[in-house]
Formats: sequence, structure tokens, C-alpha cells
Amino acid sequence: MSQDAVPVVVLAAALLHAVWNALVHGVRDRLAGVALMNLVFVAFGAVSALFVPLPGARALPYLLASTALQVGYQLLLARAYRLGDFGQMYPIARGTSPAVVALLAATVLHHPVPAGQAVAVVVISLGLAGLALAGGWPRREQLPALAAALGTGVLIACYTVVDGNGVRAANSTGGYLAWMFVLQGLAVLAAVVAVRGRTLLPALREGRAASVAGGLMSLTAYGLVVWAQTVGDLPTIAALRETSIVIAALIGTLVLRERLGTLRLAASATVLTGIALLELAH
Repeated sequence: MSQDAVPVVVLAAALLHAVWNALVHGVRDRLAGVALMNLVFVAFGAVSALFVPLPGARALPYLLASTALQVGYQLLLARAYRLGDFGQMYPIARGTSPAVVALLAATVLHHPVPAGQAVAVVVISLGLAGLALAGGWPRREQLPALAAALGTGVLIACYTVVDGNGVRAANSTGGYLAWMFVLQGLAVLAAVVAVRGRTLLPALREGRAASVAGGLMSLTAYGLVVWAQTVGDLPTIAALRETSIVIAALIGTLVLRERLGTLRLAASATVLTGIALLELAH
């Protein structure tokens, strides 16, 4: 494929990302769905590891940290989808991450924050506040869902920073990614088994087609973005990826029959705008 195909490829990845999240949300037993998805990740990573060099020893701390963060991220994501609407939880989780990455870069990595990035973070924050308040001031019973979605976004930001540094330390991008999938998959499976115990096995029979399809979509979306990043403009790619927020809002309304509302749509668009501004400010 040529560089001209990059926008179409990235938009396809955004669509797949929103769809696999919708599939996880739609599975009745979401922890079982997460377990099945990670079986796909382990299988893919194990096969891939046979054909790529091992990551360097300096990458091991990053792989272990990423694995721990992935366990927390996937368990929190399942919790957010169990407690809240997909059209609200997905944009909050997805939109929180870029703002937190920018804040981590400024506070932990001591990278200066240009005015454009600071403005973008404010725009994203306003959009997230709009999503949280779309149904009015959150009632006490809604707070756990919002906390889970925000926590998911924070963990996405953390593993994004960790993996970004880990790939550079590995001296083998393919090796790092292959072992990342193996380790995170095994760790998430172990965590789900610890939480569910003997009740997990019967639950795996329900929704297995959707969960396996979600795992394959997740891997495909990831692969498409990695390819696009090798030939395209990174800020543009990052901005196009976040169209998944609007796609998710539409899936929530048209497929899952959730109430979109003008405020939730406007808030999703605000988050998308802020993310685009953040990437253009790099």
C-alpha cells in the first residue's frame, strides 16, 4: 500500500477499535470476554515470537511494568462497561489518555509543555466534563462507572509511556510487541481466573464468537496503525485514530440503542477536537 492509503487505513483502524470495544461491552460476562480476547493475544504473540529477535535485557522492566498496567487497564475497562453506557464510557476512557500522557510528559519526564498543548488539554478536559455531566450532575450510583472509565484512561496513558520507552530499549520492535502480547495475555488470564475461579469456565462458552472476533479486531487495528506510523505523518495519524470516539458514540446510539443526546455528542466532538489540537501542537 502507498502513503496515500494512510488516512483510509487509520480510519479503518479507528472503526475496528470502536467495534471491538462495543463487542466487549455487549458480552454479558465481560470478564469472560476479556479472558477470551487475551487467549487470542497469547496465541498471536507466541507465534510471532518464533520469527522475531528476542528483546534486549534492558526492555524487561518495561515489559513487566506494561504487563501490570495492562492487567489493571483491562479489568477496569470491563468494570466500566458493566456499570455504564458504552457511548459515555468509551469516550471518557479514550479521551482521558492523551491529556494524561501530556501531563506525564511535563511532570515526570520534564518535557516543556507548549501553549498549544496546554490549550488542547483544557479543551479535552472540558469535553470529558461534558461527557460526565451529560445526564446531569452524577448521582452517587454513577460515580463508580465514571471512576472506572477515568482510571482506564489513566492506565492507557501509563502503558503508552512505558511501551514507548520499552520499544526503544528493546532493540527489536517485533520482539518487544510479541512478548508484550504473551505476557499481558497470560497475566490478564491469571487475574481473571483469580477473580472468577471455577465460574469462569462455563462463562467462556457464552459470547465466545464476539470475544474472539474482538481480539482479532484489536490485533488488526493495532497492526494497521503500526504500518501507518512507518510511512505516514504521526500527528495526523494520531488525530485520525481518535475519530473512534465519535464512531463509538454513534455505535452506542444506532446499535446499542443508548440515548446520545445533544450534550453527549457535543462533548464527544469537543474531546476529539482537543486531541486533534494536542497532536498538531507536537
